[in-house]
Amino acid sequence: MRSLIDFNSGWLFEGKDQVRLPHTAVELPFNYFDETAYQRVFTYEKRFTADPAWAGKDVSVVFDGAMANAKVSLNGSEVVAHKDGYTPFEARLTGKLKDGENVLTVTIDGSENPDIPPFGGQIDYLTYAGIYREAWLRVTAPVFVGNAKVETPDALAARKSIRARIDLANPQDLPLSGTLVAALVDGDGKTIATTDAAINGSLVDVAFDDLSGIALWDIDNPALYTLVVMIDTGVGRDEASFRFGFRTAEFTTDGFKLNGKALKLRGLNRHQSFPYVGYALGKSAQERDAEILKRELKLNMVRTSHYPQSHYFLDRCDELGLLVFEEIPGWQHIGGESWKDESVENVRRMITRDWNHPSIVIWGVRINESQDDHDFYVRTNKLAHELDPTRQTGGVRYITDSELLEDVYTMNDFILGLEEWGGNRPRTPLRPQQEVTGLDRVVPYMITEYGGHMYPTKSWDQEQRQAEHVLRHLEVMNAAYGDPQIAGCIGWCAFDYNTHKDFGSGDRICHHGVMDMFREPKFAAYAYISQCEPSDEVILKPVTFWARGERNIGGVLPLMILTNCDEVELTYGSNTPKRFTPDRKAFPHLPHAPVVIKREHLTDEELGLWGMSWEDATITGYIAGKPVKTVNFIADPIAHALEVAPDATEIGTEGDTTRVMIRALDQSGKKLPFFPEPVAIEVSGAAERLGPGIVPLRAGSTGFWLRSTGKGPITVTVSNERLGRATVTLTAS
Repeated sequence: MRSLIDFNSGWLFEGKDQVRLPHTAVELPFNYFDETAYQRVFTYEKRFTADPAWAGKDVSVVFDGAMANAKVSLNGSEVVAHKDGYTPFEARLTGKLKDGENVLTVTIDGSENPDIPPFGGQIDYLTYAGIYREAWLRVTAPVFVGNAKVETPDALAARKSIRARIDLANPQDLPLSGTLVAALVDGDGKTIATTDAAINGSLVDVAFDDLSGIALWDIDNPALYTLVVMIDTGVGRDEASFRFGFRTAEFTTDGFKLNGKALKLRGLNRHQSFPYVGYALGKSAQERDAEILKRELKLNMVRTSHYPQSHYFLDRCDELGLLVFEEIPGWQHIGGESWKDESVENVRRMITRDWNHPSIVIWGVRINESQDDHDFYVRTNKLAHELDPTRQTGGVRYITDSELLEDVYTMNDFILGLEEWGGNRPRTPLRPQQEVTGLDRVVPYMITEYGGHMYPTKSWDQEQRQAEHVLRHLEVMNAAYGDPQIAGCIGWCAFDYNTHKDFGSGDRICHHGVMDMFREPKFAAYAYISQCEPSDEVILKPVTFWARGERNIGGVLPLMILTNCDEVELTYGSNTPKRFTPDRKAFPHLPHAPVVIKREHLTDEELGLWGMSWEDATITGYIAGKPVKTVNFIADPIAHALEVAPDATEIGTEGDTTRVMIRALDQSGKKLPFFPEPVAIEVSGAAERLGPGIVPLRAGSTGFWLRSTGKGPITVTVSNERLGRATVTLTAS
């Protein structure tokens, strides 16, 4: 049977440093760096001894991802080359290993090679460099299970079926014969059904019919099943597992339907980058991002802008019920013929890696925001449909009247904000579909970006700008909810991210997210969070720091309160409370409109109470006439304490990570939004800190990631000259 051995430790980087994968070739500062620092060739080397038990086996090293243009050599002889920085590749060592010590060398090139997508033009994100995903040593029988495509053709029927195509890997080109046994296993590990088939070639088809008691995969009940494939070919046995779900997903002219039911898509775009280490965070961080998107931001969809992302992230989307739009690498630029050939191969690699993920409902087979290229996009669509006829294709553009070769017209609509460029253009959240497409018919249609660079907002920006940031996200969502021809909208973007000198705020950061780079929410995050149902979580988020002189002119009006409550009560000082209801006039289509308190909603006497003496306030949310949540504001916040909050207090050994947030709090426990002082971070025990040890707080907070270095206790101590010290203890086990 096969072995999958962790191959991540003991790499010698650049001939001097012992590192563990995933690894970034150059750790970057938070901002104001030179991105060319990583745009060169780097070398990794690993020495290991071949196990005698591998004799007669097939031995490969599987790399989940390396950026970019990787070349792998064993004992000085090249084994494999792989240009694409976002998909896995294998270095087959069979027949090349020698007794005693072997040396595996990997060179990667962080330069922006114009022959490799997404390079050749300018791109609005960094790609970093390094073996930034994990590596595994795979030892199998000479013939083994390579891949499987699992389909559920009648998922909505009472009695369901499975059709699976099993691809057997036979690198030695041995005569193929034997038996394949396939088992269907449910989420509890119970075997539901088995079947078998004779092996007569490298492709084996298996089927299950008349299946009953099968749960559909859905966003609220993401039921998963596993196809376990076992083969015996006379030269050894092998077993592999493939997880999938029973569901249907369709973009129609009437919107998106999941399992035959209409679902308005509400999502954000995600870059897979993190401060300091770029792409190089492993399983825990990837899973945590999916959890933030689904559980904290309350989204039902994410777009993997602008490349295939970690399988750990996609696995967690499967488990959480978070829908995914996955696309090939690229940003506006289309290269020459060899570049296009590589891009077509990107389609193949993406789909064959990820075709069993039930969370993925559409393939992006067009270079993001590129111009039309008929022949090129005929090729990408044709290949996608051949490889996976069960999913539709999309091609993200920002130009109108673009040729539609995909199944879904996916559009980055940045019309909101263009009125600021002058003229008599009215403020418009989204354009009508046919104005964008130029077609004489309605087609499946989805908004894939809005906001972002049209209104970049830092987490420490003035409250008034942050309120406008919130408003723009709400206006687009409201427009999308109100138009049945729009499947949904995916905002730009979830998290701030590092970028090239040509983009962002000049500091090498695109402050486009509804969360910052450490995944700390800005006010705009609650535009999305507040759309969840109260049965999930009661949301009551006033868009204010509650400071009389923070806004232009002064005061906090108009005061927007992002909530899913029926009504909201405001109590100011010792004055009589007053209730307000959601602004359904301005936001008629949102599941949950915000409450907006304006000057005209208050009498002259009430406005007079907001005088020179600033008072405490209480805001209470009501559902069905009963108070369900309260938020208190104090009029005189002072710096009081440090909070140190890790995502987890127990982490795994051997390079597992967790995020740790640091916040400056006032005496009521609220974050101080403009506390900028530095904190010192000390880590001792079985972990190391990723990032610098002395950092400023930005908008009253900062963060870092811990990475385990062994087994045992971990102590984190954070200190500030004014606020003192705070300590937390974790365990790596």
